[in-house]
Amino acid sequence: VKELMVFLDVAVFEIILAYLEKRDWKEAFFSVLPQRKGAVPLGEANDSSKHALSGKEDEDNDSDSN
Repeated sequence: VKELMVFLDVAVFEIILAYLEKRDWKEAFFSVLPQRKGAVPLGEANDSSKHALSGKEDEDNDSDSN
């Protein structure tokens, strides 16, 4: 738990520093977040993730009808 708190403190500090440099909260936040987490702003998800979700729903509907 202590290590997580230190990580969060460092992340918040880095976001604030990035904001002071960029003057844009969204850009600062996403420049600090690890890209591997796949975070995107709400309402800006790429089309491939939407298609993946709709494809999954189609599979679920097909399996229910069998």
